[in-house]
Amino acid sequence: MSTGFIYEPAYLEHDTGHGHPEGRRRLEVSMAHLAAQPWFERTKRIAARPAEIACIEAIHDHGYIQRARGACAGGERYLDSPDVVISWRSFDAALLAAGAGLEMADRLLGGEIDNGFAMLRPPGHHAERAMALGFCLFNNVAILARYLQKRYGIDKVLILDWDVHHGNGTQHSFYTDPSVLYVSLHQYPFYPGTGAWTETGSGAGAGTTLNCPMAAGATDGDYHAAFREHILPKINAFKPEFILISAGFDAHRDDPLAEVCLTTECFRWMSQRMLEAADQHAGGRLIALLEGGYNLRALPLCIAEHLKVLAGVQPSPDSELHPIDQA
Repeated sequence: MSTGFIYEPAYLEHDTGHGHPEGRRRLEVSMAHLAAQPWFERTKRIAARPAEIACIEAIHDHGYIQRARGACAGGERYLDSPDVVISWRSFDAALLAAGAGLEMADRLLGGEIDNGFAMLRPPGHHAERAMALGFCLFNNVAILARYLQKRYGIDKVLILDWDVHHGNGTQHSFYTDPSVLYVSLHQYPFYPGTGAWTETGSGAGAGTTLNCPMAAGATDGDYHAAFREHILPKINAFKPEFILISAGFDAHRDDPLAEVCLTTECFRWMSQRMLEAADQHAGGRLIALLEGGYNLRALPLCIAEHLKVLAGVQPSPDSELHPIDQA
C-alpha cells in the first residue's frame, strides 16, 4: 500500500500570533514526531501546489476570495471574525492548503498512491461560501470534493468529519446536493452551534447529511456506537466512490478546546473503519486533510496513528506512543 503525505514549510508562514491555539507549533511538533518514526519513510512525500482560483470558486464566492487576498496583502489582522487571525502570508498558505488535496487526488487517481494525508494549515471546514470563520479561510475538503467530481467525474463522494467542532461550512456547501454525503461527529451544543440530529439535508439533498452530535464527556464507546448504529449503515447504503476525511484531532481527551474524551486509540479505530469502507466501496480511494487538534502532545500521536493505518503499519507498543518533547 502506498500512502501519500503532504507537509509544506510554507504552512508555518500563516502567522496567527502568540497564544493563538491554531499556531505553527501544531505542525512543527507533529512533523518532528513523524520524522523520528522508523516507519515514516514508507510514506511518499508529495509537494502541494497552490489551488487554482477556479477550483476555489466552486465553493467560495469570487468576491470573498478577492476580499481575503486584499485583507492579507493589506496587513489586516482579522478576516470576518476575531478568531480568523491573518497575516500577509496567510492567503498564500491558504491557497497551498486548498491545493494539497487537489495534488493528492491527481497522484491517487493517476495510480501513484493508494491513499493520502495532508498535514496542512489553515484548516477549512468552518469556512462558508462568503465568510471566514473558526480559524478557516478556504474550505479545503469541500474544494477537494468538487474537484473530484468536476475533474474526474466521481459521482458520489463521502466526507466524514470527526473534528470535535461541527463543520458548518462543509455542511452548507452540500446541504442540497445528493451527490455528497456529509457525516459529522462533534460535541453539541458547542461551537459553531450547528450540527443537530435534525439537520439532514434539504431538497434533492434530503437524507445526505448525517450529524451525530456528542455530549461533553463522550468517550470511545460513544463514538464506536455511533459508527456501528448510524455511520457505517449510512455509508453502506450510499456506496461512495471516494472517501474524504476532515481529520481534526481535537476530540482527544487532552485537547484544551473541547470536552469530548477520546483516546488516541479511538482515532486509530475510526481510521481503520474508514479504510475498510474505502476498500469495500471506493477501491481504497481515501484522502484525509488535517483540521483541528490543539494539544501539542496529543496531536502528534493522533496524526501518527492515523497515518500508520493508512500506510498499513502495525500498532506501536505503548512505549513508542510518546512525542518528541517539543511542546
